[in-house]
Parts: sequence; C-alpha cells; structure tokens
Amino acid sequence: VLVVEKLIQNSAKLGKYFMDKLRTIKSDHIKEVRGKGLLIGVELDKPARPFCEALMDDGLLCKETHENVIRLAPPLVITQDEIDWALEQVEAVLTE
Repeated sequence: VLVVEKLIQNSAKLGKYFMDKLRTIKSDHIKEVRGKGLLIGVELDKPARPFCEALMDDGLLCKETHENVIRLAPPLVITQDEIDWALEQVEAVLTE
C-alpha cells in the first residue's frame, strides 16, 4: 500500500507544504517549526497543552510533547484540502 498508493512521496510533499505554511503564521508564540515528512513539531515559547486543548475543541487532534511543542502527526493519506483546514485551526489558536 505504501508503494502502490505513493504514500511515502505524498508524505514528503505534503509535509513540506504543511511546514512551509506553518512557518508563515504570524504568532509571537512560535519559536520553531521542524519535522520530517508529516511528523511535525511546532515549538512554542510557553506550554503547549492549552493550545492542544483549544485545537481539540476545534476538531483537530494533536499532542503536546516536551511541554512546549505541539506534535502534529496526520495520517499518510491526508489531502492538501485537509491540511489547509488544519492550518486555519492552528493559525486561529496561535494568533488569538
């Protein structure tokens, strides 16, 4: 399935797209965006848990890690439209 459905290539392409878009968010809280493929971490200047809880309330599941990092790990079958929706949620929460 990984090879036939080109999920590895999709992960690399959409992961880069997701990280590039996250880096354009104008938020005083974001220190760094890093990742590989679709496994992405958004390092913040404060604890990430309240942001993760706000994202959960908006329908986006993520996990705080190392206290101040939001871990985003979408499925390999995610589409660009779904990433765009997730970006809207992340931007809204981080710019409030």
